[in-house]
Amino acid sequence: MSGNTFGNNFRLTTFGESHGVSVGGVIDGCPASLRLDFNAIDAELARRRGDGIEGTTERKEADRVEWQSGIVDGVTLGTPIAFIVRNSDARSEDYYNLKDWQRAGHADYTYQEKYGIRDHRGGGRASARETVARVVAGAIAKQLLASAGISIVSEWSAGQDVSEGDTVGGVVRCTIFGVKPGVGEPVFDRLNARLAYAMFSIPSVVSLEMGIGKEAAAMTGNDYADRWNDCAKEASGVDSESEFHNSPLTLSNHCGGIQGGISNGMPVEFTVGFHPVVTQIPLTQCRNGAGEVQMIEIKGRHDRCHVSRAAVVVEAMAALALIDFLTPNFSNL
Repeated sequence: MSGNTFGNNFRLTTFGESHGVSVGGVIDGCPASLRLDFNAIDAELARRRGDGIEGTTERKEADRVEWQSGIVDGVTLGTPIAFIVRNSDARSEDYYNLKDWQRAGHADYTYQEKYGIRDHRGGGRASARETVARVVAGAIAKQLLASAGISIVSEWSAGQDVSEGDTVGGVVRCTIFGVKPGVGEPVFDRLNARLAYAMFSIPSVVSLEMGIGKEAAAMTGNDYADRWNDCAKEASGVDSESEFHNSPLTLSNHCGGIQGGISNGMPVEFTVGFHPVVTQIPLTQCRNGAGEVQMIEIKGRHDRCHVSRAAVVVEAMAALALIDFLTPNFSNL
């Protein structure tokens, strides 16, 4: 297993390095006859770039998607969809002094140990640049989900303000609306387990909390249980049976819309935590192959806070995890 493919029914394989010619992906399993909204895909990529948001990297890529296969006249064919996004604003020379040095907190050391070689330019394959392909595929998955009445939204918040040259992490709160009861499989393919797998594949992710998350550990069972809405039918003032059945299933959503690994019809809610960018400007502690440690000047362009850009990646991976359960239901549109 190479670890470069996500999904079973709707599969995404990504390729490319941060400072290579391009990054891209191949989507296999997308149903035929889906008319794509390319403007919506571009808008998602603009969110990932962090256009207009303070504290994001000065590297400004155009992120123009070049579609290679699987689409005719804007409509999917049901065959593999291949695409590339060229890297046009990389400055590899900024990383030449790091060729023999491994930055503290980065994947430099682990990639070197695993493969015996690494791409030192901007982090190579471990760079968040790879998530461009996920956002493209996630945007297509979102369009499929929208046809089934499912939408995904998120909000983000950064950690406390810090001194010049330092960085902060933060959290992304994601909510999926419109998921019907019954999505997910028992035991090892639980919906929340697949969401966790998807979220922890995103660079810098350190935690995932479903529903109210770790707050549940301090609650009693009586307080935590999401009680049925019909327990309060008379008190709610709902008159008609149809109005009642269209109301929320439970009076609270502490579990985040998933019970026993299967969706219950409430919004699917979870929070993803991100650690701060570990590159410190202008000096970062580094180690070489001989075990020598020293402070090295860092010249690359880095985010002060990357959580704002990560929110759309969280949504994309949530869409890919969910659509993988639902793709067999779409067939050809």
